[in-house]
Amino acid sequence: MLEKKEHQYEKAVLVGLVTQNQDEEKLTEYMDELEFLAYTAGATVDKRFTQKLSQPDSRTFVGSGKALEIKEYVKENEIGTVIFDDELSPSQLKNLERELEVKILDRTNLILDIFAQRAQTSYARTQVELAQYQYLLPRLTRMWTHLERQKGGIGMRGPGETEIETDRRIIRDRITLLKDKLKTIDKQMATQRNNRGKMVRVSLVGYTNVGKSTLMNALSKSEVFAENKLFATLDTTVRKVVIGNLPFLLTDTVGFIRKLPTQLVESFKSTLDEVREADLLIHVVDISHESFEDHIASVNQILQEIDAHQKPIIMVFNKIDAFAYEKKDEDDLTPSSRKNISLDEWKKTWMAKSKYPTVFISALTKENFPEMKKMIYDEVHRIHISRFPYNDFLFEYFDDEDN
Repeated sequence: MLEKKEHQYEKAVLVGLVTQNQDEEKLTEYMDELEFLAYTAGATVDKRFTQKLSQPDSRTFVGSGKALEIKEYVKENEIGTVIFDDELSPSQLKNLERELEVKILDRTNLILDIFAQRAQTSYARTQVELAQYQYLLPRLTRMWTHLERQKGGIGMRGPGETEIETDRRIIRDRITLLKDKLKTIDKQMATQRNNRGKMVRVSLVGYTNVGKSTLMNALSKSEVFAENKLFATLDTTVRKVVIGNLPFLLTDTVGFIRKLPTQLVESFKSTLDEVREADLLIHVVDISHESFEDHIASVNQILQEIDAHQKPIIMVFNKIDAFAYEKKDEDDLTPSSRKNISLDEWKKTWMAKSKYPTVFISALTKENFPEMKKMIYDEVHRIHISRFPYNDFLFEYFDDEDN
């Protein structure tokens, strides 16, 4: 009997820059997220390299001295992968592979690789493959020769294995084929959406790993895959939910992220149609994350890009069970920071003045669930009676955990 092999994590180092547009605090946030992305993809981070530059070096992203420092470290510590926090140009990628003689990934390639791992359906795999080819096309001059011994692994799945002699025309033909395939599936999915009848459609949106799937499971009493990793959910899930005696359709979609690759936004447009065509959006936020305000801004930006920002929205601040803060001593005269703000204090800030209905919950412990369900019911009911004013008397709200 064969023994089950334990998953082997690749050793990697991260590289990021402090620039005129990105201070040290912001870089730390991005690097923390990049490390979580690397872990999700299957890597363990050995070290972080940072440098202050007014702007990225056009040749190697970092300065020549820092590039040499990274080269010496990866060689001495047998590091196989170097991951950069921003998207590298084709020439930067080529130069870095030549100088460092290891596998080079940028943030975009890393996210694409995670999507390649997570895609379960033919539709999702087609969308990811299209995004990968669009990323690959301008980078066909990459130096793959030194990677022949280490094919596979992060950033090397699917079209990432294309050899240097691959004809650009073949790649373009493949992109055209994938786009045609997606158009066909899009028509089928549009028909499916139309066949769902006139039920109110509600869509969960939010940053990746904020607990959307956990909330979906709690509301629909279904078993949607949920995991403490980025992009745990990639394929769209639709469930019928009943609150009180009012039914509606609830959709769980792919999570958003800062610096989301344009290739993914383009190829996943049809998946985002579930958001674009929804009647109501439930914007889920991880209140325990120190950068939750930035996450809100990133989600709002993407909603604007797909023309879904004018829809009715309910703000659901999740994970209050994990919220923690450092209470200052009364005689501590140092300036307060975000870490010193309690949950009650947060509720009195801009959140209290939000134009959207707002609730603070824990999808895990179901704390404040009755309040949230009543809020969802009121919004769905309002939309429903505007559509079917003659059957308003059929529905009433009652707080029953069995519903």
